[in-house]
Amino acid sequence: MSGVVFTVGNVLMGDDGAGPLLAELLEAEGADGWTVIDGGSAPENVMHAVRRGAPERVVLVDAADMQLPAGEVRRIDKAQVAEAFLITTHAIPLDFLVASLEETIPEVTFVGIQPERVEFFATMTPAVRTAVTDLHARFRDGRGVADIPAIA
Repeated sequence: MSGVVFTVGNVLMGDDGAGPLLAELLEAEGADGWTVIDGGSAPENVMHAVRRGAPERVVLVDAADMQLPAGEVRRIDKAQVAEAFLITTHAIPLDFLVASLEETIPEVTFVGIQPERVEFFATMTPAVRTAVTDLHARFRDGRGVADIPAIA
């Protein structure tokens, strides 16, 4: 397995469903060299599946409150993942998840999508839906995430 897109998020929480939507798109229309694993709101429950594939790289995708306009996408350095700006709808802190992945995976990249609305039973906003479809296109056409700007 070359790479894993490991998505995180809760489809019942509006824009926090960005990760699962990306997983759905990649399952419907895959990207060469990438396998998708949807971690949902409990990514710790599928960590074994990520590790079992022994990928060379993992891109972890989740909604992240970065104080940017809705739908902005950024790579987030692992040191910044621990900061309080990340939405936490998950049982395990994402910095712990990244550190755990890094124990066995050579390259782990966290990509955040700025949400506009995160509340129960909200629908996903157009800006976030567009960001997810653009991210899907990046994987499909081979661009990946290396040229996505990093959070400042």
